Amino acid sequence: MDDYEKYEEDCKEIRKANERLLNEFEVWLKSSGLSEKTINNHLSNIDFYLNEYLLYEDAAEAKDGVDAVDMFLGYWFIKKAMWASQSSIKGNAASLKRFYTFMHEKGLIDKEDLIDLKQTIKENMPEWLATLRRFDDPSIEDVW
Repeated sequence: MDDYEKYEEDCKEIRKANERLLNEFEVWLKSSGLSEKTINNHLSNIDFYLNEYLLYEDAAEAKDGVDAVDMFLGYWFIKKAMWASQSSIKGNAASLKRFYTFMHEKGLIDKEDLIDLKQTIKENMPEWLATLRRFDDPSIEDVW
């Protein structure tokens, strides 16, 4: 089996695990009394993060994505998601905080990782939004 075949096989297994996680996450969200629309937005955001971003270059599992949020929201999402906007970046940040809180409650990530994730989002949000504004401004050549 070559590297690409191994990557594809790993991604297939991870997608199955992600589907189970997303189903459990949905139940967890419903138990918190959120509206159906809010739940669907969180699920859509996390599905994109897990099955597009984390599998884009490497076969990364959900638990390993807790450390990848800065690169996702500060660069990749802005470049790759045509719907990237201030509200979508903020919405994805909220979804990621909820998802990794759920992952922590399941015992799949450490408390320190969750604290670091929330701190990263809090500290870097202004820069992510500024990067998005530069990206959307045709007069700016060097966005990054």
